[in-house]
Amino acid sequence: MSDGGLDPVPEGMEILHEKAAAFYGRYERKAELQHQTHYCPGCGHGVAHKLLARAIDELGVQDRAVLVSPVGCSVFAYYYFDVGNVQVAHGRAPAVATGIKRARPEAVVVSYQGDGDLAAIGTAEILHAANRGEPITVIFINNAIYGMTGGQLAPTTPVGAVSTTSPYGRSIWNEGYPLHVVETLASLEAPVYLERVALGNAKQVMQAAKAIRRGLENQVKGLGFSLIEVLSPCPTIWNETPVEAQKRVREELAKIYPLGVVRDKTSDAPMRPARKAAPALSELPKLLEIEENGVRAAAKADSSVDWRIKVAGFGGQGVLMLGEVLAEAGLDAGLEISWLPSYGPEMRSGTSNCQVRLSGKPVDSPLVSKPNVLIALNEPSLRKFLHEVVPGGYVLYNGAAVPEDCRRDDVRVIAGEFARIADELGSSKAGNIVALGALLEAADVVGGEFADQALEKLVKRPGWLALDRKALQAGREVVQKERRHDNE
Repeated sequence: MSDGGLDPVPEGMEILHEKAAAFYGRYERKAELQHQTHYCPGCGHGVAHKLLARAIDELGVQDRAVLVSPVGCSVFAYYYFDVGNVQVAHGRAPAVATGIKRARPEAVVVSYQGDGDLAAIGTAEILHAANRGEPITVIFINNAIYGMTGGQLAPTTPVGAVSTTSPYGRSIWNEGYPLHVVETLASLEAPVYLERVALGNAKQVMQAAKAIRRGLENQVKGLGFSLIEVLSPCPTIWNETPVEAQKRVREELAKIYPLGVVRDKTSDAPMRPARKAAPALSELPKLLEIEENGVRAAAKADSSVDWRIKVAGFGGQGVLMLGEVLAEAGLDAGLEISWLPSYGPEMRSGTSNCQVRLSGKPVDSPLVSKPNVLIALNEPSLRKFLHEVVPGGYVLYNGAAVPEDCRRDDVRVIAGEFARIADELGSSKAGNIVALGALLEAADVVGGEFADQALEKLVKRPGWLALDRKALQAGREVVQKERRHDNE
């Protein structure tokens, strides 16, 4: 930890009050003004920072504290707190805090967020973290406005308040009612401690200090989720003096958002059980179904293998499933693989495609912009992607013949009525597997035994597995028949 960079205390003098050790001695964000933060005069963030740093000092957890700071006015908090720091995307602090706490259970993890961050884009994050009872501490700064970006309406902005995005005042008929975060979270079973405090005067600040300390202390004791909402002044965006802004906190915000403890289960909340230890490295092959030789296949793949496959069709034709089978088979064959789906919202008839990479070397990107294999399960997909196929590549088309205006002499085209063949076997839904069988017969993409293993893993219904195995063989026969015809 930093020594604070402070000047030595003159002889004969006693320090009665000093900067918390959880702060850096110098704030090196800028070459100048290293003794002060970037916050506006009268801003509540400075006070809240001080209360948090003091609580960290008093509990003696500086060496294991991790502050997760968001996008917003507090975006530079990592320049101020001499603790572990993680900067996260807008609204995602609870998710990141969850990951840190689960990876390092001994850490004291604090998610520090504003109302635009937590109550708007991050609503789902905070709701589900609280519902899971994640043992983190959340400091929620509520100044009822978007501060850093210029004063837009926030979910917590009072009814009637004017903002840059509500120039006529917030209307319940247009923007709805202000969101009460603490009360919303109190409807959940898991949170252990929820309190709302304010920074409107010295008395309120003292209560806020107790609440923030308690929120951290709950985590130190191994209890669950704690959140402290802090009503905070924002003089600059409110266009008020610091004194006027504090008055607004006391007389306006505190009436809309009543102060006090909303949930306190700390006296009877059970300590969270210790998480199971991570498996030993020696156990990973068994967990991942890896054979003793270190790969899931009998032999490692040829490094020259590089199949770039695009599968496309309508929703319901098994486009994504076909890609999954290819990817799983490639994995079993010892190849490096990627599978990237793309589909519309429709369950049936919407466009759908997926991109599969099977390579003997690490895959640099899952995107397939120049496929050497195109499996087009309908004519629109053929027309859309045919031009992308590189010369010498393969095109498999679900149809009796490729349309005249789609013919290319520089690619190998295999046309077959895959869906009709599958229908004769029992269901047209297996047309994708007929196409797969045709591909495996036409090109040495992956061994047939690996395709069969992939089907066995992915298709759980015995009847469908038997049908798919027949479909796979039927697809091979399409290509075999074509070869016999060419040799006659």
